[in-house]
Amino acid sequence: MTAPRSFLQRPFLFGALLILLGAVLIWGGAMLLMLGGSPYYVLAGVATLVSGVLVLKGRREGAVVYGTMIAATVAWALWEVGTDGWSLAARLVAPIALGIWFVVPWTWRSLRGWPGVSIPKAAAGGGAALILSALVGIGLHNALVAPVADPIFQTGTQDRAPSALASTPPANTGTDWRNYGNDPGGSRFSPVDQITPANVSKLQVAWTYRFGPAPAGAPEKLQATPIKIDDSLYACTAYNDVVSLDIETGRQRWRYHSGTDATASPYGACRGVAYYRVPGAAGACAERIFTNTLDARLIAVDARTGQPCAGFGRNGIVSLLKGMSPAPKGYYFPSSAPTVARGNIVLGGWVTDGMFWGEPSGVIRAFDAVTGKLSWAFDLGRPDRKGEPPAGEYYTPSTPNSWAPMSADEVLGLVYVPLGGATLDFSGARRRPFDEAYSGALLALDAVTGNERWKFQTVHHDLWDYDIASQPTLVDIPVGGAIRKAVIQPTKRGEVFVLDRETGRPIYPVTEHPAPQGNLAPGEWAAKTQPFSDAMPSFRGALLSEKSMWGITPLDQLWCRIKFREARYDGPLTIPGLRAAIVYPGFLGGSDWGGVSIDADRKLMIVNSNHVANRTFLMTRAEADKLGVRPVQMSATVVPPHGLSPQMGTPYAAKPDPFLSPLFAPCQAPPYGRLTAVDLVSRKVVWSHPIGTARDSGPLGISSQLPIRMGTPNMGGSVTTRGGLVFIGATQDRYIRAFDSSSGAKLWQARLPAGGQATPMTYMSPKSGRQFVVIAAGGHLMMNTKIGDYIIAYALPKNP
Repeated sequence: MTAPRSFLQRPFLFGALLILLGAVLIWGGAMLLMLGGSPYYVLAGVATLVSGVLVLKGRREGAVVYGTMIAATVAWALWEVGTDGWSLAARLVAPIALGIWFVVPWTWRSLRGWPGVSIPKAAAGGGAALILSALVGIGLHNALVAPVADPIFQTGTQDRAPSALASTPPANTGTDWRNYGNDPGGSRFSPVDQITPANVSKLQVAWTYRFGPAPAGAPEKLQATPIKIDDSLYACTAYNDVVSLDIETGRQRWRYHSGTDATASPYGACRGVAYYRVPGAAGACAERIFTNTLDARLIAVDARTGQPCAGFGRNGIVSLLKGMSPAPKGYYFPSSAPTVARGNIVLGGWVTDGMFWGEPSGVIRAFDAVTGKLSWAFDLGRPDRKGEPPAGEYYTPSTPNSWAPMSADEVLGLVYVPLGGATLDFSGARRRPFDEAYSGALLALDAVTGNERWKFQTVHHDLWDYDIASQPTLVDIPVGGAIRKAVIQPTKRGEVFVLDRETGRPIYPVTEHPAPQGNLAPGEWAAKTQPFSDAMPSFRGALLSEKSMWGITPLDQLWCRIKFREARYDGPLTIPGLRAAIVYPGFLGGSDWGGVSIDADRKLMIVNSNHVANRTFLMTRAEADKLGVRPVQMSATVVPPHGLSPQMGTPYAAKPDPFLSPLFAPCQAPPYGRLTAVDLVSRKVVWSHPIGTARDSGPLGISSQLPIRMGTPNMGGSVTTRGGLVFIGATQDRYIRAFDSSSGAKLWQARLPAGGQATPMTYMSPKSGRQFVVIAAGGHLMMNTKIGDYIIAYALPKNP
């Protein structure tokens, strides 16, 4: 018989840890059980606690109990999530890693068994953990190597020759990149084809440009997509300096110092500039570059010298605050590139979300590209008034605004304006009839007169911050034997609407479905139905459930399960109320400002989508006042406490947070970001893969350094080329990647010095005959990516 061991010889700390973990699992599991959740955590907690007690007593039976619990956990995990690797990892990796402690020699020397039981036999319980880890390996293979299916948009796949659907020529046949989205319709397709799937792996850095340190208080991001005109690139900083670069070397030709008040808004961005050639003009400012600024100015400079265009506004500057109601500094400014259409510069504007009733107007304005004079204004509250408001009046405050990139059809003479939600985001108490009519709508305006041609609403009575963030994309699609002029509108909801761009009528059917009505706060109401683009794949993601909750460990997964059960979830468009609601997709989308790109030859739509939920709830005005919730003051960087949106002037404040665990990991299982190709004729998903690895993300915001594909949140867009490639940065890991358009195979990637939260572009240099791919690497604080000031160009090696 084994001699008794002293107290100090027993694995006291290990046993105590098991008891503590067991107690936490029992306590949390009981809460979950009372909410109608899984009984697993209570049972696992009891087993863990009993195992810990036996270990403290120096008994090897503790290993058997723990090993039995692991075996049951594996069976439960496979029953809940099948062989999905990331979901299995959350349930099994931590318990198995802890179970390894049972089979190390010092643990066994400190434990004693019962008579007639050998150490190897008694060790079987703990050793089972190691054997069962093979099951985890199978699941991890599925997550990290094999594509992960999303049943919501798997409407079918097909294999076909890349040119089988090429029925119309692409809109742009040149080698420049003349607009934010290359062509005015925002296809982001380039007819340049030097770089192909066969040689893309040879791409290397051709040149790097750095903007230099930003002024104190300036926004820390760089989201610009440069434009290329002849032998020059033009790009802007977040604080609106503009540079002209040599396309071959990246050498700076000139830099326009905008003098922008860099502290106007910490949320500011400059996603691009616009180019205009004055018809019949020569000399200074015959060609001009336009930028709009954080402090709400429209600026025109000479494209060759960077000098202000004296005949435009006042010494090249037009104030965009004229006619706007008084508001704190930084509450209004355009963040997307200006849109050029029929000789006008058309602008919307970003308006600070969720602060107070009476925020600046969402008016859409057009300015003469030569003189800077106001050509027309489309004020949603006064659509009949095309000029400036008379003295003492303002453009209608708190109307839906347009901060996303616009598109234009020069032939039809239309500008396509994606509108945001009505003020305020999560309360409809003070919305007016015109707010309800235009909120979340795609609006087509006459580029010359500003008259409305048509509108199409993508969400009714928006209570979720589902403003249209993506550029409308214009493309000609063969439908029923005829070519239809289409506009594709991606949305944060994950719905993709395909409309006739002349009439606004759906080309592919849109159906009104009954919408959730529960969880309404007193005095609020919800639309009875919402539009769904049933004929197109959806990017809203699979329905959530308790089983789809995730975590780095079983403990934070348990926390997420409890919070999910405590909240209201009625599927898409669950209403935020005084009880928390799970809103999925969250405010990142679906599709955000990165939008989609079009392979015009292959008739493919390339979509990078996000799949991260929000947990949103309302708070009464009395509660918010008690907490001291007030609108943000941009210049003082005073933010509302507890991350609340004050929504002053309405009955409720709101707290719209990403649904994260205490370890700052999303509460739902990966993937959180996908790259998908959709055939625009058959409307089938051709391929879809998670995009982004865990290398630069992890618990508590600490980079894991694991180059394991999980599909990360992404911010930025893609471009496509005639060479059959898709280029994209956007992800939380710092890479730019190239994919085969037809198969989705990843063919190349390059490490970026900072986050690539921007959309790339590509062009051909006539000097060297080389194709360049360019991306801004500036990072983004919200994405927790490294901040930088780089523009990087890649090209194939020069011929020897």
